[in-house]
Amino acid sequence: MSGQRAAAEPYTTRFETEVAAIDGRQVWLETSYFYGESGGQPADRGTVGDHEVVDVRLVDGDPVHVLAEEPSFGAGRNVLCSVDWSFRMYCMRAHTASHVLYGAGRRLLEDLGYGGFDIGSEKVRVDLETSTGIDDETLVELEELVNRAVWESRPVSWEDVAVAEARDREEIAFNDATEDGAFQEGRVRIVTVGGENDNGTATANSADDSRKPWDVAACGGTHVRNTREIGPVTILGRSNPGEGLTRVEFAVGPRAIDRRGVEKRVAFDASRALGAPLESVADEVDRLRDERDELADAVQSLRRELVDARLERAEPFERESEEWLATTVDGVESNEAAEIAADAAGELADVVVLVGRDTPYAAVAANGTVAADAVIEELTSEFGGGGGGSERVAQAGGFDAAAGDVIAALK
Repeated sequence: MSGQRAAAEPYTTRFETEVAAIDGRQVWLETSYFYGESGGQPADRGTVGDHEVVDVRLVDGDPVHVLAEEPSFGAGRNVLCSVDWSFRMYCMRAHTASHVLYGAGRRLLEDLGYGGFDIGSEKVRVDLETSTGIDDETLVELEELVNRAVWESRPVSWEDVAVAEARDREEIAFNDATEDGAFQEGRVRIVTVGGENDNGTATANSADDSRKPWDVAACGGTHVRNTREIGPVTILGRSNPGEGLTRVEFAVGPRAIDRRGVEKRVAFDASRALGAPLESVADEVDRLRDERDELADAVQSLRRELVDARLERAEPFERESEEWLATTVDGVESNEAAEIAADAAGELADVVVLVGRDTPYAAVAANGTVAADAVIEELTSEFGGGGGGSERVAQAGGFDAAAGDVIAALK
């Protein structure tokens, strides 16, 4: 048998066995159905005798049970052991769900490979290597495929296969991150999420792709025997942990149900606020987004016209043999003010300065012998703040002065 006994018989959670050895809080058993942490799956919880198991580690392939305290029993004693069924079942569901997710990925993503895997207490992460960009729509499609496979009650099985034979089978996914404990003495443990025929019975030999195995992988973890035991799966989101990787996080059980409740409430709130049926919310949001962008463009255009009008009304003054224009502006960010000043420099005056009235900044553009960054240095020396730029365009902010005082200092 390759892999751990717990993986081969995951539904066994109560057993009696002899204590083989003890070292402080560490206990070796003659036979153990506790799963030792491996391949991204956490260790089982439970009790050995009356003592709580806080960790199970694999040492040279054997599970070492770490107790909360030194045991009262000694080596050679028979003890009743109990694996925490709730946590075991959670891990079985989560681990099987990761296989179903990968199977969904096989159908949607190009050049697919594993980059990592981890079962946490609240969520599960699977790192996928793929040349396909995974956007929000792809996440939705992945979740739909996963839950469809759960609904279809696909059988899940595992078997020992010769390593050479397994390597020759193209459909088997090999992943260093989850293969810990899957190999032993020239054999490897293969987990198959099967296909389904018209009667709901598994088949792996049909030419019809819908009846082929959903996923086949070398794996040493614990799994349920049918996808229906997984229950609801909710994808939580994605991130990019490294180049070429996309991390997909999902939840099973209560966390999955809670997240679906949140999403449902948000969807209903949006439907109510928009006055649109649920299936039309996305279209309505797109329409409002386009409308918002058009309004933003119109506002920006009006702001630009207002600043241009202020510049045209401003009285030019002469300084350093150059013609200058300086005025205050409202509701315009410094970067936008710098662009406006740059367009006006050389057209309306040699040097154009815009000073924010509600936000203390100055944007300077020059088209002559005066350097814009030198003007900024002059202003920051007198009024504090900081900034910089080039001889043609520069800006600064954080002045300890009113806009009118800055304009007066320039004149």
